[in-house]
Amino acid sequence: MAQTEKKGGLLRKSSASKKPLKEKVVLMYDEIFTTEDPSKSNPRFWEELFLMKVNLEYLEGKLEALDGEELMKIKDNINCLFQHCIQALGEEHPIRVVNALQTLCALIRGVHQKNKSTSGFDIINMLVGFDKAELCMKNLMESLDSLLCAEGSESLKSLCLKLLLCLVTVTDNISQNTILEYVMINSIFEAILQILSSPLSRREHGYDAVVLLALLVNYRKYESVNPYIVKLSIVDDEATLNGMGLVIAQALAEYNRQYKDKEEEHQSGFFSALTNMVGSMFIADADEKISVQTNEAILLALYEAVHLNRNFITVLAQSHPEMGLMTTPTSPIPTTPVTPLGTTPPSSDVISSAELPLDADVQTSNLLITFLKYSSIVMQDTKDEHRLHSGKLCLIILTCIAEDQYANAFLHDDNMNFRVNLHRMPMRHRKKAADKNLPCRPLVCAVLDLMVEFIVTHMMKEFPMDLYVRCIQIVHKLLCYQKKCRVRLHYTWRELWSALINLLKFLMSNETALLAKHNIFTLALMVVNLFNMFITYGDTFLPTPSSYDELYYEIIRMHQNFDNLYSMVLRISTNAGQWKEPASKVTHALVNIRAIINHFNPKIESYAAVNHISQLSEDQVLEVVRSNYDTLTLKLQDGLDQYERYSEQHKEAAFFKELVRSISINVRKNLAFNTLSQELLLKEFSTIS
Repeated sequence: MAQTEKKGGLLRKSSASKKPLKEKVVLMYDEIFTTEDPSKSNPRFWEELFLMKVNLEYLEGKLEALDGEELMKIKDNINCLFQHCIQALGEEHPIRVVNALQTLCALIRGVHQKNKSTSGFDIINMLVGFDKAELCMKNLMESLDSLLCAEGSESLKSLCLKLLLCLVTVTDNISQNTILEYVMINSIFEAILQILSSPLSRREHGYDAVVLLALLVNYRKYESVNPYIVKLSIVDDEATLNGMGLVIAQALAEYNRQYKDKEEEHQSGFFSALTNMVGSMFIADADEKISVQTNEAILLALYEAVHLNRNFITVLAQSHPEMGLMTTPTSPIPTTPVTPLGTTPPSSDVISSAELPLDADVQTSNLLITFLKYSSIVMQDTKDEHRLHSGKLCLIILTCIAEDQYANAFLHDDNMNFRVNLHRMPMRHRKKAADKNLPCRPLVCAVLDLMVEFIVTHMMKEFPMDLYVRCIQIVHKLLCYQKKCRVRLHYTWRELWSALINLLKFLMSNETALLAKHNIFTLALMVVNLFNMFITYGDTFLPTPSSYDELYYEIIRMHQNFDNLYSMVLRISTNAGQWKEPASKVTHALVNIRAIINHFNPKIESYAAVNHISQLSEDQVLEVVRSNYDTLTLKLQDGLDQYERYSEQHKEAAFFKELVRSISINVRKNLAFNTLSQELLLKEFSTIS
């Protein structure tokens, strides 16, 4: 018997007969693509169509092959197909519903391809017709809402979410997507929350639900009242918020795990020797793939949750039992290949095993630890645009956290100590830290470590000025909280002071090159004012009196850098030019640092001369410092503990607009290549197939 091959909607017998036979569904599609109403010749046409296995490739190909004029000629049939798809969503037969959902995906994608050309027709009119749009879209959204909230098939829920993601990302700029007006009016917000609050639904559909919500929140967010923003900001249900946190933590933890695996792979065997010879280009490529696939969508969801909902702040510190010490869940593997869009799918065992064992002793983890670890990876390399955007978003999220009173309370809580194993960039002049020697400390120490790490590792030709400014602002906001609440944090402050002084040194060494692109005086002023904060208020938040003495020791020891900075800003502020004013602000800010240097240096020299010592030890310098505080005069500087609060709309709107566009394109691309295959669906509905 001759074998049958299937290709592009055609059935071909591998016998002498070369004439291809078309599948019945393809013949039915061809009827839709004529100007005649297909139900005239066959009254049961639409009923039969949704029993046929969908040929997505053929249907989309037909739509894309037509030009705008040809498509307008068959608009009535397209409208009819769209309306019958919506009607089929209410059918009892699950296979009809599956076929209707897949057909809708193909229609939306195909018509969108046409809309990108210059034909100028409107997507809504082409799909449903203006006169019926409101009612049709209302019915569609209600059907999707019912399917998402029903107890039924997880495969159907998966397809519903894919269809919604298809709808949302039909244009690169989602704010220009007029279809979304109907998604705003007929809200599916509660259905998304229901998915996130149920462990089973969350495990199977949580990622798509969270990405969908993040995108919907960004629809015309600055131009009109977006109901998804309003609703997200007032969610206070613990199970829902924790569910959202778990989905985000799982995706970030999976990224961390993949990165760690790659890192170990590169550090072992022949591959390691090879990369040592040819540099890090292979590593960069591998990390790039992971980074691009997992980055911005989930990070945007975390940002929106932290920024909009104050109740979500509590979720950051919540221990994750699902990611904790539990055994592997016994729930079945999803029946459909649910690939989260815009990322590589988290593996099915992530919840149980990926994040928790941060060290040999095994300790509980939480979303904030996972996020800090993730940030330490993506912020290592900011030369790549995706990572630069991710690094910026990580710092924006940390800015929101650093401004929040409740977040600060648990960040600084002495009873909440963790070992946080941050990734450190390999550098020639320092050894790789041993993970097991990490101390248990309040979480704020890990945030400060991350900031210090960034400051130390990004002094380079392509200087990321914007990220440095955000980094220093985060440190400042944390210090403001410590000063206000008199929190004496046991932290290795010397590492921060040393990093800040080295940053000033870098700015001075590269003055000409940097000034061609950046106002380095803004950053220098912020760094100097951090020192002023320690000098003026350090006695209220540094852990011990000796810590305050060490601050003075560091300033005196590194006095040459402050002297050079003063000379530079004095030179620029006395000449007319664009930097005159910002440079003069730094000059005034240095008054107390210079007073300390000018007060103690002569006394140290005198002590050395009297005692005939050529090189004083640290203890001897500290002795001079302690015995000469009384005669030191400092000026009181106002506003050191004040800061401008973060505002998205006024300062970050352009960044988020571009970020959301990039996510929208990425989600659509992944959806387009993710074949919504029916084989597994048919297995699930085996009674029909």
